[in-house]
Amino acid sequence: MKKMISFMMTLTMIFPLAACGNSESTEESSSSPETSSQTENFSNPDESTILSEATSQTEESAQPETDADSKSLVVYFSHSGNTESVANEIVLQTGADIFAIVPETPYTTDYDTLLDVVQEEQRNNERPKISGTIDNFDDYDTVYLGYPNWWADMPMVVYTFLDTYDLSGKTISPFVTSGGSGFSDTISTIESMEPDAVMTEGLAIRDSDADNPADAVSAWLENLK
Repeated sequence: MKKMISFMMTLTMIFPLAACGNSESTEESSSSPETSSQTENFSNPDESTILSEATSQTEESAQPETDADSKSLVVYFSHSGNTESVANEIVLQTGADIFAIVPETPYTTDYDTLLDVVQEEQRNNERPKISGTIDNFDDYDTVYLGYPNWWADMPMVVYTFLDTYDLSGKTISPFVTSGGSGFSDTISTIESMEPDAVMTEGLAIRDSDADNPADAVSAWLENLK
């Protein structure tokens, strides 16, 4: 009888403890998702916006700036591509705008025929028509003027340019490509055609060096400062 009573009392003590243990386990289990949810939502809700704006500002500042009020213009005529190569290098180093003198009637690429055409133009003092115009020419203060030396003279289409546009008050920085003749008398010709312009030192580059004019252009521009 005593054993039975003792057994019953033991069972009475075990049941409450088991019930208490199950209750604590249930509470811990139900609290885990809430804690996890709170951790995921802990970040500042404006953080992504701030990062996005900062990234956008960094990208904008990395974009190259363009000078809408550029005051320099490279004007050139090129037949074989040598003068064009120098012109592009000047643009690269100065940020100037550029205009190619393109005759309405292209010059032939045959040397013998070209010689006949050029000599006839020179004898007749012709002014071949230019394709295209510079509408805002008055906006420029400095004009880098380039051309090849054709039989000791400028191509007559460059004369057309100088007759068409008034360079009074502007600075002219001439450059020429040649087989070795340099400017010949073309500097004095430009000065006589544009007496009210300021003429700077010119840059003469041999045709054989026109493919890589960076150093020569850099030294020339430095001397012009």
